Order: sequence, then structure tokens, then C-alpha cells
Amino acid sequence: MRSQGTTRRGCADFEQTLRLDRRGFLRAGALGAAGLTLPQLLHAEQFATDHGQRTKVSSVILLWMRGGPSHIDMWDPKPDAPAEYRGEFGVKSTRVPGILLGDLLPMCGRIMDKWSIVRSLYHNDAGHSSGDQICFTGYPAGPNPDENVHPSCGSIVSKQLGHLSPQLPAYVMIPRHLPGAGPAYLGVAHKAFETNADPAIPGPFRVPNFTLPQGVTFDQVSDRRSLLKRFDGARREMDRSGQSGHPREWVALDRFQQRAWDILTSRAARDAFDLDREPRAVRERYGFMPPFDPKAANRCGAPAWSQRILLARRLVEAGVRLVTVDLRWWDTHVKGFESLRLGFLPRFDRAYSALIEDLDQRGLLATTLVLAWGEFGRTPRVNNDAGRDHYPNVFSAALAGGPVKGGRIVGESDAKGAFPKSNPKTPQDVLALLYRHLGVDTRAQYVNEAGRPISVLPSGEPIDELC
Repeated sequence: MRSQGTTRRGCADFEQTLRLDRRGFLRAGALGAAGLTLPQLLHAEQFATDHGQRTKVSSVILLWMRGGPSHIDMWDPKPDAPAEYRGEFGVKSTRVPGILLGDLLPMCGRIMDKWSIVRSLYHNDAGHSSGDQICFTGYPAGPNPDENVHPSCGSIVSKQLGHLSPQLPAYVMIPRHLPGAGPAYLGVAHKAFETNADPAIPGPFRVPNFTLPQGVTFDQVSDRRSLLKRFDGARREMDRSGQSGHPREWVALDRFQQRAWDILTSRAARDAFDLDREPRAVRERYGFMPPFDPKAANRCGAPAWSQRILLARRLVEAGVRLVTVDLRWWDTHVKGFESLRLGFLPRFDRAYSALIEDLDQRGLLATTLVLAWGEFGRTPRVNNDAGRDHYPNVFSAALAGGPVKGGRIVGESDAKGAFPKSNPKTPQDVLALLYRHLGVDTRAQYVNEAGRPISVLPSGEPIDELC
């Protein structure tokens, strides 16, 4: 563990580099918007290398079911509870004897031997954004729950481990930022690379950061880079002559900007984000169902986010460490059973089972941890609007791949799905397992804006019963 003084000096160097990165890379014209994040993101890789941290060929796909999926209607059914608790759905046996799922998850049930469930998670915050903070960071929310006080797991991974591939960012968000998923005091260098395009929308999927203006080629961009380097070289000479330059930071900036250009202009990165390269049969297995009807999707209560999950598989296969996929909006207060029946559950059943099978067939499941969960569960008792409300007192998460063995149930909720009955677990325990899979040191500390060293996690132990 580094001393506080060492960490403070590192932060000062980082802030200086960040200032220079912003000033220099804005000149990149069409690619300037991406340059504000990519050169800074690349700083994490060099930091890890300088401090002797090892690189593991492991990755995570985090399927974020924002709004709170109903544990009772999915992963922890209560067929013997009174009707006002068990709800409208039945149960179905799975490939693993003794494990029951909600009857709208038949595809997941057929591969139950490849994934597992934690049924005894809990925390004490019933707010969406504040619950997000707990599950992404392990810490409670600050005064504004939409803004991170502590860095998300993806930002921690970027900071400690850097990049697996020199041509791809370490941390990607599909399609854009979520509450709880920011870098906080680690700085924008460790902010997620957002696709800012949604593969759920019909038509060709194109990531704006990899799209050049009409008539501009990547060869021309390369020529422009050479020209900019000559201008930068001349400016640095003038800075040195005036004793106002920082040669060490400029050398580092050159290295980070070179890597940023490599990502932005690399065919590997463009190919990884190119969903059109997937065979139609694969896209249909995940749930590629054109033509897309937005009104019907709204009636079903779920966007067509199946293709986002397929994109996540492409990214970890190409070398991205952690991909977060937005699967919102599981906030089923009103006509919740209708929304689950017509939209959420069939779509999740298809896409989740496709992802697990796809990763397994490609030999990626052993190195890719897939975590599907939301910020809390839903109330055990059905409300007067045929839905369920926010409920953090007990909820479930689905995990597969990496160290997780399939066909296991960890923990138990009580007869009505209201509280943990045995082996209670916390979001911090889940994050501890995720970090151990990737090789993140949870005892490491980073200095926050107040100058205090803060540990990666405040508590939590990896859930060894899954492994």
C-alpha cells in the first residue's frame, strides 16, 4: 500500500497531466470530443505498469437492471405463499434438481447448471440513485445521489488495472452514463467510455466517437496527427526556453495521446463496436426482432436492450475489462405483472441465456464474470396497482462465469420473500467477488477531494459459496 504522501504526489502529477491532455487534444477536430476522455483513460494503464501491478486476462459484464427486478417473480419464487405475496406467475423446474425459477424464465432454467443465484442480498436504502451508488461503489450515496462521491467498480478497475488491449478502453458503458457509475475523485481519466449510441435502436449501429465527418478518411486523420505533433514540438521548445514547460509531463502526454489516437483510428476498436459483423442468427438468438415498434416496447415496459448485451460480449472478446449494460427500467409499480409478462421477462430470459451459452461456446465463460442485478428488489406484498414497490430488505442477483460455479443457490429468504432467512449477503460481498476475479486489491486506498485516503471497499468478503 502506498503512503498518503506518495498518493498525494501522484494526484498532483495526474491533475497536471489532465490539464495538458485537455489543452492538447482539443486540437483533434472531429475527434476532440472523444479525446477529452480517451487520453485521460489511458493514464491508468501507465500508472498500473509503473507500480508493478499485474494484468489478468479476466473481464466482467455487468447487466444493470435499473429500477429493481422483482426477486419473487424471477429468481426466488414463493409458490406456497399467500396469493398477495406469490403474485400472478407460477414456477418452473430447472436443469438442476431442486432449483425453481419463475415460469417465465424457461430458457434460463434449461441452462441452470451454468449460472447461480444469491437470494439473500440486502441493504437499507430504497432510493433508485442512492441504491445505485451502494451497488456500484460499496459506499452510501452523498448529498446528491445522482453524482458519485466514491468511484464505481469500473473506474476502480480502470485505475488499478488499466487496459487489456492497447486499442480499446478498459471500461465501457452501453449506451451512456448511469447514476453510481462515475469515477468521483479518481478523475475523468477513469470515466467510462460511453457508446452514446444504442444498439437497441433499429438500423446500422455506429459509435459517434469512431465516426468521421463525411469526406474525411482515417489516412487524413493520421496526416493531421503528424502535423499536430510538429506544432506541439515547436510549442514545447518555446515553453522550455521560457522555463514554463514541464518536459516530463509533455513526454507522458505524447505517450497517452499516441495511444488515444491508436484507439480512435484502430480497425480492432471499430470492428469490436460493429454489431453488423455478427451473423443474423446470433443476433436473433439474443433477441434481434425487427421491425422495432417503440409504442409496443413502451407497452411492454422494456426497451429492446437485447442487442446491448450482444455488444458487451463483442467488447470483452476484443479486450475490454469491464462493460456495464443499461437494462433499465424495472420499476414495476403499476401493472407490474403485465410489464413483466409482455416485455421484461421474456426478453431477459432470451438474452441472458444467449449470453451465457455464447460465452461458453467461445471459451470466454471461464474468464468472464457475468453479474445481473439491480439496486434492490420489489416488495413481497403486491400493491393495489398490480405491481410491487421498492424493497432493499432482501433481493437477488444472478452470477455466472469466471470463478462462479453453475447450479448453486447462496442464501435464502423467508417464506414470503421479505427478509434474509439464512446466510445474508451485502452488495459489498458481491463487489468483493468481482474485484477478486479481476485481481483488484480492495485494500488499496485513493485520496479523495478532502485529502483523505479511502479504501476501494469499506467492507465485504467474496462469496466463496459460489466458487
